[in-house]
Amino acid sequence: MTTSVDVVSRDLPATGETALAYRRWGAIIAVHVAVVLLWQALVMIFPIPAFVLPAPSAILASLAKPSYGWLDNTLATAAEIFGGYILAAALGVALALLFSWSRLLTLLIFPLLVTLNMIPKVALGPLVIVWFSYGIGTNILITFTLCFFPILLTTIRGLNEVEPDILDLVRSLKGSRWQAFRYIQLPGSLPYIFSGMKVAAILAVAGAVVGEFIASERGLGYLMIQVQASLDTPAMFMAVVLLTLLGIALYCAVLVAEHLWVPKDARMK
Repeated sequence: MTTSVDVVSRDLPATGETALAYRRWGAIIAVHVAVVLLWQALVMIFPIPAFVLPAPSAILASLAKPSYGWLDNTLATAAEIFGGYILAAALGVALALLFSWSRLLTLLIFPLLVTLNMIPKVALGPLVIVWFSYGIGTNILITFTLCFFPILLTTIRGLNEVEPDILDLVRSLKGSRWQAFRYIQLPGSLPYIFSGMKVAAILAVAGAVVGEFIASERGLGYLMIQVQASLDTPAMFMAVVLLTLLGIALYCAVLVAEHLWVPKDARMK
């Protein structure tokens, strides 16, 4: 018979892990707040020109200026970041699956993809704009080029880590390639896929900003170029803060998905 003591003892590990997670997040937030407060204090104590290092309060105040179009520019950059990232994740996993099914395709195409990945994306940006003009679609493509290869590479590794004997067993039971992928390869490769997706999440923001710096008419990177001429440093800092928040939001979304789909012991640190 199950007693109340047994129930409590089973709940203790989960409760302890939750408390530990709260303490970790609390420490992370506290460190960030302390850095901002120290920054504010240093700017108030020492005579640092505002165009060199504005106070956090001045940076936050720039949000109140409607001429910057913060919402419109932030949404444009968010569309570039998330659009390019989702496209890279979908095509990266799909192409990795094709490579796992065909050695000939891997031999012919994968080395070419490695060579293309070696091209500096900043150098490729002007060519992409010449070919496709400029705008959100082009910046999505530039973001895609930065995010695609890490996801492809880690997914290929994850698919190849599956025990060959298990796949032979599926084939002996007349299982299709899709069934082998759905029930064997995909679950086993999820830790690798999410590892690549976390790396790509960091690169996605850089891809969008590269496109906006080269040529654009909307976005936070475009806004930074516009305010640079007038030395409006608080607005430039605010754009950087918003870019950082977009990157954090994407990274946290990947962490949540990993938490839901990958068992804790299988996650890659």
